[in-house]
Amino acid sequence: MRKTGHPGRWLLLCGLVLMLFLAISEACAAQPVVVASKIDTEGALMGQVILLVLGENGIPVTDRTGLGPTNVVRKAILAGEIDIYPEYTGNGFYFFKGTEENLWKDPVKAYEKVKALDAENGIVWLKPAPANNTWAIAARKDLAEKEGLKTLSDLARFMAKGGKVKMAASEEFTSRPDALPAFEKAYGFRFTKQQLLVLSGGNTAQTERAASIGRDGVNLAMAYGTDGAIAAFGLVVLEDDKNVQPVYEPAPIVRKTVLETYPQIPILLDPVFRSLDLKTLQRLNGQIVVEGQNPAKVAEAYLREKGFLKKP
Repeated sequence: MRKTGHPGRWLLLCGLVLMLFLAISEACAAQPVVVASKIDTEGALMGQVILLVLGENGIPVTDRTGLGPTNVVRKAILAGEIDIYPEYTGNGFYFFKGTEENLWKDPVKAYEKVKALDAENGIVWLKPAPANNTWAIAARKDLAEKEGLKTLSDLARFMAKGGKVKMAASEEFTSRPDALPAFEKAYGFRFTKQQLLVLSGGNTAQTERAASIGRDGVNLAMAYGTDGAIAAFGLVVLEDDKNVQPVYEPAPIVRKTVLETYPQIPILLDPVFRSLDLKTLQRLNGQIVVEGQNPAKVAEAYLREKGFLKKP
């Protein structure tokens, strides 16, 4: 009669195998989420927001914020080298050539379209922030309040009745068909050479500063919607109420396989990004650009203020 061995040994062996399996499973589950961002101010801010919220809620993270420009982070997430970063809905127009241009000017359609198209790449778009970081025209706050300027349609009416304006802008903004010429066509106003201060190689910090100090009579500036210096310079962004420009709402995008491991990520990040409206991002960006604060410190202070992180 053949002996089968002591049953206790088999139980011990099965227990060891089970323990090994559980250890391997835990190790796989504990793989850190690689959080990245672009190299700009707002990218650094939102990258730190993602990093802090995930870390606070027990999700291991690796910090690769400030990784590079759009093309670099885009390639990295598609290659699986990073797992999550903040992107802009309007960039879907450039990622997916041949799509209908006008849909990118509608915030809901733009989000739904890029979400559907990127799903084929295994990329999931979470809920975007209600802030549009696109080409904009900003006015001095004193002018806006005095003349009731809130939208570009308001500006058109002001100019039509002979209101005095002069705008600081870059050569690119004044000449690119999708920038100032697109605004002029849609709203019916037109800036003469005398109404423009074209700054060679001008960036928004230069144009906004010119409007802030009233250089050469400037009271308008080329801007981006969430520029951090806008509020600090005493300017207000005039709403593009005809949706001339593509909508660039920031949203976390994450690899689908990572969400399968950490399905709680949308629950954690959706309310945070919903709180990042235009004025909030302007204020936070301003703390970094104007006041020189560290993006991680700015992000942490905001998250604690809003209750997304526990009070220290």
